[in-house]
Amino acid sequence: MAPISIKTVLISESVDPRCRAILEENGIRVTEKQNMKKDDLMAEIKNYDGLVVRSATKVTADVIDAADNLKIIGRAGTGVDNVDVDAATKKGIIVMNTPSGNTISAAELTCALLMSLSRHVPQAAMSMKQGNWDRKKFMGAELYGKVLGIVGLGRIGKEVASRMQSFGMRTIGYDPITPPEVTASWGVEQMSLEQLWPLCDYITVHTPLIPSTVGLLNDKSFAKCKTGVKVVNCARGGIIDEDALLRALQTGQCGGAGLDVFVEEPPKNRSLIDHPNCISCPHLGASTQEAQARCGEDIALQIVDMVNGKKLVGAVNQSHCASDEASSGVCKVEVMSNGCSYKASGSVQGGVPVLLELSESVFRQPVSLTGNLLFFKASANPQLLSSVAGCLASEGVEIESFSAPADRTGDLWYCVGISSLLRDLGALKPLVKDAAQLTV
Repeated sequence: MAPISIKTVLISESVDPRCRAILEENGIRVTEKQNMKKDDLMAEIKNYDGLVVRSATKVTADVIDAADNLKIIGRAGTGVDNVDVDAATKKGIIVMNTPSGNTISAAELTCALLMSLSRHVPQAAMSMKQGNWDRKKFMGAELYGKVLGIVGLGRIGKEVASRMQSFGMRTIGYDPITPPEVTASWGVEQMSLEQLWPLCDYITVHTPLIPSTVGLLNDKSFAKCKTGVKVVNCARGGIIDEDALLRALQTGQCGGAGLDVFVEEPPKNRSLIDHPNCISCPHLGASTQEAQARCGEDIALQIVDMVNGKKLVGAVNQSHCASDEASSGVCKVEVMSNGCSYKASGSVQGGVPVLLELSESVFRQPVSLTGNLLFFKASANPQLLSSVAGCLASEGVEIESFSAPADRTGDLWYCVGISSLLRDLGALKPLVKDAAQLTV
């Protein structure tokens, strides 16, 4: 990708000091101004090429319109619902996040809330501080053998699954993007939400806050759940309908809730917080020293890489960072190898070349053409990925990403990002019909 000139960056929230240090080490002037009101931010943003935020700064369309020189908005964290991505895209501003920076911290807090719900730990601790010794009041339940429903099977959902499986929980889930064969390799059985609700003893949500996920858990879905189901939300306020959750707690349909996020933060309506079966935290999912250091460092390094024209990591929108010709069109090629013809189509998205289709296998998500890539052709079956993963592991190779075709019938092409190239593709011969690998 072509270098992008970033000379000045505004950091509008408390970010780990490594963020500023890395930017300044690479010749970028940095200003830190926290707790700005909207009008102050609109007046200030005119002077900067880049903006780094966490979750409190609201980068609205008005703020973006006032940003005459802005080229990059960096979110030191995962969600970007505090940024008007559409407005930024229309103005040619790249929006990027640090998708893995707070993964472990958010997953660990989710697990802590699940355990606290099962054993009433916060309530028992508070009772002790009040001078009580009431063992019967806080009778709990084991997690062992219980069913955990994970709605949203991305990085955090995966980490939650692996940790709660160690408690002997059965993990099931739903995700409209991650293929079932991928989550099966983590021990998570995918199913529809209608199938999932009545099976769960516990439910945790790990989706972005978008129109299709607002109120995902509501009166209707609670009614389909087991009586006494316990729910956790460490993702975004609003995924669980707060009014419906309160009603479910009051009737006993919901046996307990662990909430780290709210529609309004801090919440003025304390009905949920004050409910005895609700454990609440003030949005602590990413509030660990490790997560903050990781997010601050990651966003700075991503900006520096972009400035140096090396790579574009974490971009969540498709802006003008590619040439007009490349970003607006699809390139189609035909490759001849060993007497066989392979047709491929691709484009440039966010400055990164991506593969869209390979020999009539249209990928569900564009394949980023970076790193070590293994392509293989095989018939779709639930055990395919786990079999390939096992074969690769025996050769000392780890899977880093997986791209599946949208179609599920016939012989199709798959792509996996791998830690290193296989010494001998023949190791895959019992599992696949064709294979190729390359480093980009």
